[in-house]
Amino acid sequence: MKAIVYNKKQSPYKQILQEVEKPIPNDDEVLLKVFSASINAADYRSMKMGMIPKKKIFGSAVSGIVDSVGKNIQLFKAGDEVIADLTDFGFGGLAEFVVTREKALTHKPANTSFEDTATLPVAATTALKALRDKVKIKEGQNVLIVGSSGGVGPFAIQIAKYYGANVTAVCSTNNLEQAISLGASEVIDYTKSDFIKTKNRYDLIVAINGNYPLLGYKRILSPNGVYIMVGGTLTQIFKSILFGWLLSFGGKKMKILSGKTDPENLDYVAKLLENGEIRAVIGKRYSLDNAVEAFNYLGKGHAQGKVIINIHKKNEIVEPKYA
Repeated sequence: MKAIVYNKKQSPYKQILQEVEKPIPNDDEVLLKVFSASINAADYRSMKMGMIPKKKIFGSAVSGIVDSVGKNIQLFKAGDEVIADLTDFGFGGLAEFVVTREKALTHKPANTSFEDTATLPVAATTALKALRDKVKIKEGQNVLIVGSSGGVGPFAIQIAKYYGANVTAVCSTNNLEQAISLGASEVIDYTKSDFIKTKNRYDLIVAINGNYPLLGYKRILSPNGVYIMVGGTLTQIFKSILFGWLLSFGGKKMKILSGKTDPENLDYVAKLLENGEIRAVIGKRYSLDNAVEAFNYLGKGHAQGKVIINIHKKNEIVEPKYA
Protein backbone atom coordinates (compact mmCIF):
# COMPACT_ATOMS: atom_id res chain seq x y z
CA MET A 1 0.00 0.00 0.00
CA LYS A 2 1.00 3.65 -0.28
CA ALA A 3 1.85 5.68 2.82
CA ILE A 4 3.56 8.90 3.83
CA VAL A 5 6.59 7.72 5.78
CA TYR A 6 8.92 9.73 8.02
CA ASN A 7 12.51 9.79 6.82
CA LYS A 8 14.84 12.16 8.66
CA LYS A 9 17.21 12.21 5.66
CA GLN A 10 14.47 13.38 3.32
CA SER A 11 14.77 17.09 2.53
CA PRO A 12 13.12 19.45 3.19
CA TYR A 13 10.06 17.93 4.92
CA LYS A 14 11.43 14.64 6.31
CA GLN A 15 8.59 12.60 4.81
CA ILE A 16 8.17 10.70 1.58
CA LEU A 17 5.45 8.80 -0.26
CA GLN A 18 6.42 5.16 -0.62
CA GLU A 19 5.12 1.61 -0.82
CA VAL A 20 4.98 -0.24 2.49
CA GLU A 21 3.58 -3.55 3.60
CA LYS A 22 -0.18 -3.57 4.14
CA PRO A 23 -0.88 -4.23 7.84
CA ILE A 24 -2.66 -7.36 9.04
CA PRO A 25 -4.92 -7.03 12.11
CA ASN A 26 -4.38 -9.31 15.09
CA ASP A 27 -7.26 -10.75 17.13
CA ASP A 28 -7.86 -7.42 18.92
CA GLU A 29 -7.46 -5.06 15.98
CA VAL A 30 -9.48 -3.56 13.16
CA LEU A 31 -8.11 -3.01 9.65
CA LEU A 32 -9.44 0.26 8.30
CA LYS A 33 -9.44 1.39 4.68
CA VAL A 34 -8.76 5.12 4.97
CA PHE A 35 -10.89 7.39 2.81
CA SER A 36 -9.99 10.77 4.34
CA ALA A 37 -7.53 11.96 6.95
CA SER A 38 -6.94 15.34 8.54
CA ILE A 39 -3.63 16.47 9.91
CA ASN A 40 -3.38 18.36 13.16
CA ALA A 41 -0.91 20.59 14.90
CA ALA A 42 -0.16 17.57 17.10
CA ASP A 43 1.17 15.70 14.07
CA TYR A 44 3.37 18.61 13.05
CA ARG A 45 4.65 19.33 16.57
CA SER A 46 5.38 15.67 17.25
CA MET A 47 7.54 15.53 14.16
CA LYS A 48 9.35 18.76 15.06
CA MET A 49 10.05 17.43 18.58
CA GLY A 50 11.33 14.09 17.29
CA MET A 51 8.37 12.10 18.66
CA ILE A 52 8.06 9.70 15.74
CA PRO A 53 5.42 6.92 15.57
CA LYS A 54 6.77 3.38 15.71
CA LYS A 55 5.76 2.70 12.12
CA LYS A 56 6.96 6.19 11.09
CA ILE A 57 3.56 7.10 9.66
CA PHE A 58 1.78 10.17 11.06
CA GLY A 59 -1.94 10.90 10.87
CA SER A 60 -4.24 10.60 13.88
CA ALA A 61 -7.64 11.67 12.52
CA VAL A 62 -9.27 9.53 9.84
CA SER A 63 -12.53 8.24 8.46
CA GLY A 64 -13.06 5.19 6.29
CA ILE A 65 -14.50 1.71 6.00
CA VAL A 66 -13.71 -1.35 8.10
CA ASP A 67 -11.91 -3.80 5.82
CA SER A 68 -11.60 -6.70 8.28
CA VAL A 69 -11.61 -7.35 12.01
CA GLY A 70 -9.89 -9.68 14.47
CA LYS A 71 -11.89 -12.45 16.11
CA ASN A 72 -12.22 -10.56 19.43
CA ILE A 73 -13.79 -7.45 17.91
CA GLN A 74 -17.40 -7.03 19.01
CA LEU A 75 -18.64 -3.58 17.98
CA PHE A 76 -17.56 -3.37 14.34
CA LYS A 77 -17.66 -5.53 11.24
CA ALA A 78 -16.34 -5.39 7.67
CA GLY A 79 -18.18 -2.72 5.67
CA ASP A 80 -18.91 -0.40 8.62
CA GLU A 81 -18.24 3.27 7.98
CA VAL A 82 -16.24 4.65 10.89
CA ILE A 83 -14.32 7.59 12.31
CA ALA A 84 -11.06 6.98 14.17
CA ASP A 85 -8.82 8.89 16.56
CA LEU A 86 -5.46 7.14 16.35
CA THR A 87 -3.61 9.47 18.72
CA ASP A 88 -3.16 6.88 21.49
CA PHE A 89 -2.80 3.93 19.12
CA GLY A 90 0.35 4.65 17.13
CA PHE A 91 -0.97 7.08 14.51
CA GLY A 92 -0.61 5.65 10.97
CA GLY A 93 -3.52 7.43 9.27
CA LEU A 94 -1.62 8.83 6.30
CA ALA A 95 -1.82 5.53 4.46
CA GLU A 96 -4.26 3.56 2.38
CA PHE A 97 -4.87 1.17 5.29
CA VAL A 98 -4.26 1.31 9.03
CA VAL A 99 -4.77 -1.14 11.90
CA THR A 100 -6.06 0.11 15.21
CA ARG A 101 -7.93 -0.87 18.35
CA GLU A 102 -11.68 -0.89 18.79
CA LYS A 103 -11.41 1.93 21.33
CA ALA A 104 -10.19 4.29 18.62
CA LEU A 105 -13.39 4.01 16.58
CA THR A 106 -16.94 5.24 16.45
CA HIS A 107 -19.55 4.72 13.74
CA LYS A 108 -19.81 7.41 11.08
CA PRO A 109 -23.33 8.82 10.68
CA ALA A 110 -24.75 7.73 7.33
CA ASN A 111 -25.63 11.23 6.14
CA THR A 112 -22.16 12.69 6.71
CA SER A 113 -19.19 12.68 4.36
CA PHE A 114 -15.80 11.07 4.90
CA GLU A 115 -14.15 14.47 4.50
CA ASP A 116 -16.28 16.20 7.12
CA THR A 117 -16.03 13.41 9.68
CA ALA A 118 -12.25 13.22 9.28
CA THR A 119 -12.08 16.74 10.74
CA LEU A 120 -13.66 15.64 14.05
CA PRO A 121 -11.00 13.51 15.80
CA VAL A 122 -8.54 15.64 17.79
CA ALA A 123 -9.92 19.03 16.65
CA ALA A 124 -13.63 18.85 17.57
CA THR A 125 -13.04 16.50 20.49
CA THR A 126 -10.39 18.84 21.91
CA ALA A 127 -12.82 21.77 21.76
CA LEU A 128 -15.55 19.68 23.41
CA LYS A 129 -13.31 18.37 26.16
CA ALA A 130 -11.93 21.83 26.94
CA LEU A 131 -15.28 23.61 27.06
CA ARG A 132 -17.69 21.00 28.39
CA ASP A 133 -15.54 18.64 30.44
CA LYS A 134 -12.64 20.72 31.70
CA VAL A 135 -14.09 24.18 32.34
CA LYS A 136 -17.82 23.29 32.58
CA ILE A 137 -19.17 25.91 30.18
CA LYS A 138 -22.53 27.42 31.14
CA GLU A 139 -25.23 29.27 29.26
CA GLY A 140 -24.73 33.04 29.20
CA GLN A 141 -21.01 32.98 29.96
CA ASN A 142 -18.65 35.26 28.08
CA VAL A 143 -16.08 33.13 26.27
CA LEU A 144 -12.92 34.37 24.54
CA ILE A 145 -11.43 32.02 21.94
CA VAL A 146 -7.88 32.93 20.97
CA GLY A 147 -6.95 31.33 17.66
CA SER A 148 -10.45 30.89 16.25
CA SER A 149 -9.43 29.77 12.78
CA GLY A 150 -7.29 26.69 12.07
CA GLY A 151 -8.42 23.27 13.28
CA VAL A 152 -9.73 23.52 16.87
CA GLY A 153 -10.88 27.15 16.77
CA PRO A 154 -13.90 26.86 14.44
CA PHE A 155 -15.22 23.93 16.49
CA ALA A 156 -14.63 25.83 19.74
CA ILE A 157 -16.75 28.74 18.48
CA GLN A 158 -19.58 26.44 17.44
CA ILE A 159 -19.56 24.28 20.56
CA ALA A 160 -19.46 27.33 22.86
CA LYS A 161 -22.39 28.78 20.93
CA TYR A 162 -24.23 25.44 21.12
CA TYR A 163 -24.01 25.61 24.92
CA GLY A 164 -25.44 29.13 24.94
CA ALA A 165 -22.29 31.18 25.55
CA ASN A 166 -21.50 34.65 24.21
CA VAL A 167 -18.45 34.11 22.02
CA THR A 168 -15.67 36.57 21.24
CA ALA A 169 -13.22 35.25 18.67
CA VAL A 170 -9.62 36.40 18.19
CA CYS A 171 -8.23 35.94 14.68
CA SER A 172 -6.56 37.75 11.79
CA THR A 173 -8.31 40.00 9.27
CA ASN A 174 -8.73 37.17 6.76
CA ASN A 175 -10.79 35.10 9.20
CA LEU A 176 -13.20 37.70 10.61
CA GLU A 177 -16.15 36.74 8.39
CA GLN A 178 -15.62 33.04 9.04
CA ALA A 179 -15.72 33.54 12.82
CA ILE A 180 -18.96 35.51 12.59
CA SER A 181 -20.54 32.91 10.31
CA LEU A 182 -19.73 30.20 12.88
CA GLY A 183 -21.49 32.04 15.69
CA ALA A 184 -19.10 34.57 17.23
CA SER A 185 -20.98 37.64 18.43
CA GLU A 186 -17.80 39.70 18.49
CA VAL A 187 -14.49 39.36 16.67
CA ILE A 188 -11.14 40.92 17.58
CA ASP A 189 -8.55 41.32 14.83
CA TYR A 190 -5.26 40.69 16.63
CA THR A 191 -3.33 42.45 13.85
CA LYS A 192 -5.10 45.71 14.73
CA SER A 193 -5.98 45.44 18.40
CA ASP A 194 -4.24 44.05 21.50
CA PHE A 195 -7.00 42.00 23.13
CA ILE A 196 -4.86 41.49 26.26
CA LYS A 197 -5.38 45.20 27.03
CA THR A 198 -9.17 45.13 26.63
CA LYS A 199 -11.44 46.43 29.40
CA ASN A 200 -13.75 43.47 28.88
CA ARG A 201 -13.69 40.48 31.22
CA TYR A 202 -14.30 36.85 30.28
CA ASP A 203 -15.63 33.90 32.24
CA LEU A 204 -13.70 31.47 30.05
CA ILE A 205 -10.63 31.93 27.86
CA VAL A 206 -9.64 29.15 25.46
CA ALA A 207 -6.08 29.66 24.19
CA ILE A 208 -5.51 27.71 20.99
CA ASN A 209 -2.94 29.75 19.11
CA GLY A 210 -0.31 32.38 19.71
CA ASN A 211 2.13 33.27 22.46
CA TYR A 212 0.69 35.79 24.89
CA PRO A 213 1.58 36.64 28.53
CA LEU A 214 -0.18 34.49 31.10
CA LEU A 215 -0.52 37.51 33.39
CA GLY A 216 -2.30 39.30 30.56
CA TYR A 217 -4.74 36.44 30.22
CA LYS A 218 -5.32 36.39 33.97
CA ARG A 219 -6.00 40.13 34.01
CA ILE A 220 -8.92 39.86 31.56
CA LEU A 221 -10.56 36.94 33.39
CA SER A 222 -13.65 37.64 35.46
CA PRO A 223 -13.19 37.15 39.26
CA ASN A 224 -13.94 33.41 39.04
CA GLY A 225 -12.90 32.98 35.43
CA VAL A 226 -10.96 30.09 33.95
CA TYR A 227 -8.21 30.12 31.33
CA ILE A 228 -7.46 26.87 29.54
CA MET A 229 -4.52 26.26 27.23
CA VAL A 230 -5.21 23.74 24.48
CA GLY A 231 -2.50 24.75 22.00
CA GLY A 232 -0.25 27.55 20.83
CA THR A 233 3.46 27.89 20.27
CA LEU A 234 5.76 25.53 22.12
CA THR A 235 6.83 28.50 24.25
CA GLN A 236 3.21 29.16 25.22
CA ILE A 237 2.68 25.50 26.09
CA PHE A 238 5.79 25.32 28.29
CA LYS A 239 4.89 28.57 30.06
CA SER A 240 1.43 27.26 30.87
CA ILE A 241 2.84 23.99 32.18
CA LEU A 242 5.49 25.68 34.32
CA PHE A 243 3.61 28.69 35.68
CA GLY A 244 -0.12 28.06 35.23
CA TRP A 245 -0.51 26.41 38.63
CA LEU A 246 1.34 29.28 40.27
CA LEU A 247 -1.16 31.78 38.87
CA SER A 248 -4.17 29.73 39.96
CA PHE A 249 -4.21 30.81 43.60
CA GLY A 250 -7.43 32.71 44.30
CA GLY A 251 -10.61 32.75 42.24
CA LYS A 252 -9.05 32.80 38.79
CA LYS A 253 -7.78 29.48 37.46
CA MET A 254 -5.20 28.68 34.77
CA LYS A 255 -5.61 25.18 33.36
CA ILE A 256 -4.02 22.94 30.73
CA LEU A 257 -5.83 20.39 28.62
CA SER A 258 -4.21 17.02 28.10
CA GLY A 259 -6.34 15.17 25.59
CA LYS A 260 -6.72 11.42 25.17
CA THR A 261 -8.64 9.32 22.69
CA ASP A 262 -12.27 9.21 23.80
CA PRO A 263 -14.75 7.36 21.55
CA GLU A 264 -17.72 8.73 23.52
CA ASN A 265 -16.66 12.33 22.83
CA LEU A 266 -16.00 11.44 19.20
CA ASP A 267 -19.47 9.95 18.91
CA TYR A 268 -20.94 13.05 20.56
CA VAL A 269 -19.40 15.51 18.08
CA ALA A 270 -20.32 13.18 15.19
CA LYS A 271 -23.96 13.49 16.27
CA LEU A 272 -23.64 17.28 16.48
CA LEU A 273 -22.34 17.23 12.92
CA GLU A 274 -25.12 14.89 11.80
CA ASN A 275 -27.78 17.15 13.33
CA GLY A 276 -26.34 20.34 11.85
CA GLU A 277 -25.34 21.80 15.23
CA ILE A 278 -21.74 22.12 14.02
CA ARG A 279 -20.17 22.04 10.58
CA ALA A 280 -16.73 21.18 9.31
CA VAL A 281 -14.54 24.01 8.03
CA ILE A 282 -12.09 22.68 5.45
CA GLY A 283 -9.38 25.04 4.30
CA LYS A 284 -7.26 22.85 2.01
CA ARG A 285 -7.54 19.46 0.34
CA TYR A 286 -4.66 17.30 -0.82
CA SER A 287 -4.26 13.83 -2.26
CA LEU A 288 -1.99 11.29 -0.58
CA ASP A 289 0.51 11.90 -3.37
CA ASN A 290 1.10 15.48 -2.22
CA ALA A 291 0.37 15.10 1.50
CA VAL A 292 3.91 16.17 2.34
CA GLU A 293 3.02 19.63 1.04
CA ALA A 294 0.11 19.69 3.48
CA PHE A 295 2.54 19.47 6.42
CA ASN A 296 4.47 22.39 4.98
CA TYR A 297 1.27 24.43 4.71
CA LEU A 298 0.16 23.57 8.24
CA GLY A 299 3.59 24.36 9.64
CA LYS A 300 3.31 27.98 8.50
CA GLY A 301 0.67 28.47 11.17
CA HIS A 302 -2.02 30.28 9.17
CA ALA A 303 -4.35 27.46 8.15
CA GLN A 304 -7.96 28.50 7.61
CA GLY A 305 -9.89 25.46 8.75
CA LYS A 306 -8.87 21.83 8.61
CA VAL A 307 -6.33 20.35 6.19
CA ILE A 308 -7.73 17.21 4.55
CA ILE A 309 -5.88 14.37 2.81
CA ASN A 310 -8.17 12.42 0.48
CA ILE A 311 -6.76 8.93 0.08
CA HIS A 312 -9.40 6.78 -1.57
CA LYS A 313 -9.17 8.59 -4.89
CA LYS A 314 -7.04 11.54 -5.89
CA ASN A 315 -8.69 14.85 -4.97
CA GLU A 316 -12.13 13.33 -4.49
CA ILE A 317 -14.06 10.83 -2.43
CA VAL A 318 -16.27 8.17 -3.98
CA GLU A 319 -18.93 7.05 -1.54
CA PRO A 320 -19.03 3.25 -1.18
CA LYS A 321 -21.99 1.32 -2.54
CA TYR A 322 -23.18 -2.01 -1.32
CA ALA A 323 -25.59 -4.42 -2.96
